[in-house]
Amino acid sequence: MAPRPPPTPPRPDLVRRPQGAFGWLDARLLADGWLADLGAEATAVLVLLALAADRRGASFYGREKMARALSLPRRDVDRALARLLQLRLVAHRPWRDANPDGVWQLMPLPPRDPHTRPAPTPRPVPIDELLRSLGFQPPTAE
Repeated sequence: MAPRPPPTPPRPDLVRRPQGAFGWLDARLLADGWLADLGAEATAVLVLLALAADRRGASFYGREKMARALSLPRRDVDRALARLLQLRLVAHRPWRDANPDGVWQLMPLPPRDPHTRPAPTPRPVPIDELLRSLGFQPPTAE
């Protein structure tokens, strides 16, 4: 049997060609089942971070800006970021202790057996717990 030819796009006259800066996503996000495990909000946040990332995979978007750009409530963005951190798809470094926003870095996809599922989506994380997990220490009351 002869190999199947690649499909022809419906509009070959309008094939996209990246110009200037552009983001990219690893095709294994789909092939290895990551997207299904991330859920809609974490996938949206990952795409936003990929589009906003510099050549080193770093993005400087704050959580409020992410929420506005995606038309999501801030708590959904916080949960999505927690999921991305849990799966080690992003790394984070806050600007300073009093400000948990900072640099988000896209990480290389870890190798994954497509038959092995990661931990289930975590329970909703209270914002103070999420911030502590990111290294933010609220000031202590004296």
